Amino acid sequence: MTLNRYPHGHVFYRKLGKSYPRVVRGEGCWLFDDTGKAYLDAVGGAYVANLGHSNPEIADALARQAREFGYLSATAFTHGPVEELAGELAETLPGDLNKLYFLSSGSEAVEAALKLARQYWIEAGKPSKHRIIALNPSYHGNTLLALSASAREQYRLPFREWLVDVERIPAPYAYRCACRGDDPTCPTCSGAALEAQIQRLGADTVAAFIAEPVGGSSTGASTPRPDYFRTIREICDRHQVLFVADEILCGAGRTGTWWAVEPYGVVPDLMVVGKGISGGYAPLSAVAAPERIVDVIAEGSGSFLHAQTFSFHPVSCAAGLAAVRVLKRERLVERCAKLGVTLQRRLATLMDLPHVGDVRGRGLLAGIEFVEDKGTRAPFLRAAKFVEAFTEAAQEAGLIVWPNVGHADGVNGDLVVVAPPFVVTEQEIDQIVTRFKTAHAAALKAVKVGAR
Repeated sequence: MTLNRYPHGHVFYRKLGKSYPRVVRGEGCWLFDDTGKAYLDAVGGAYVANLGHSNPEIADALARQAREFGYLSATAFTHGPVEELAGELAETLPGDLNKLYFLSSGSEAVEAALKLARQYWIEAGKPSKHRIIALNPSYHGNTLLALSASAREQYRLPFREWLVDVERIPAPYAYRCACRGDDPTCPTCSGAALEAQIQRLGADTVAAFIAEPVGGSSTGASTPRPDYFRTIREICDRHQVLFVADEILCGAGRTGTWWAVEPYGVVPDLMVVGKGISGGYAPLSAVAAPERIVDVIAEGSGSFLHAQTFSFHPVSCAAGLAAVRVLKRERLVERCAKLGVTLQRRLATLMDLPHVGDVRGRGLLAGIEFVEDKGTRAPFLRAAKFVEAFTEAAQEAGLIVWPNVGHADGVNGDLVVVAPPFVVTEQEIDQIVTRFKTAHAAALKAVKVGAR
């Protein structure tokens, strides 16, 4: 048997102390390795495979486009897939967001959106507006500007000297807030903390505020109060700050609406999308912008000062076009909303398990937070590495989930996120819960903790 781990072979693996099963086949919500073991992919790889694995329609679209031409420079040409995909996505976008700039990864899209915000203010005659405000906890990517906007100290620490200063306000994370989300006057949960921060910095210096409409892995699908983003929108309008919605993880139908910001009844100034818009069949992300912002640049310098070799890639756009059309034709966003009710209800039963402090989410996005003490919400100490033990036990049980650490206080905190493909069945949701319980018992035994 080939040993798929460092230092064997020539792959520089993501984790250098891990042995990797070699996947040879996928079908729907399932992956199969070269030993025949089946894994229920309860997180779509990395919140990406929302159409499931091995969709023949998308595979055919990729092949067709590659046979026509595989690559064009976006500085010289346009092409059918990018024009059609932009049109299909624009139909789904909220408000006046109707122009799309295509890239490859979520980090690239965040980088581009924040640079666009800065360039907009310069060309609008307000060059002093350069500061970015973000949430804590938060995650927006690993390129340097995106990492600067993220609040994950374990990722940031080695590169701190290379990062730019980004201001922060506390995330609307009810489980970790002293008010538990119940105090209407709480600055954190109401959004009023943003205004205080803008006033402290000076509105004439603040370019943008960036946030996920529903928390991703950094807060485990924490959902703010219904009025939170209405308050954010009012504050941004009042102080001329661009609101950037990061929908890379929570968008494209994941929470039961095309875009997670929709139920709040507000429209961001810029939106970044990715992951699920191609179903994971090709790297694809985008920045969505309104004409009122793009016009300023069109009438000024005439060009957005951001370029990537693989932006507007024909094969990636062909995959995205096929994926978006499948989402629409099969009404998978509506299916996500319906099955999301089932997922949330059945995952709620996990609250009966020891050390499960909270279960939360919207649609087919759910977070399960582990704590040392359920009464006080005290997290496990990071040294226990509980979520690592759980994730390993889950994979052993044939269940793939997404772990996160550090959200409780910047160092400690353990949670996993469940985000299955939109084609998941009720029977597979039952299997997610059953396998979760098996993994939970194994993890408790592995780290030798008692029931609390």
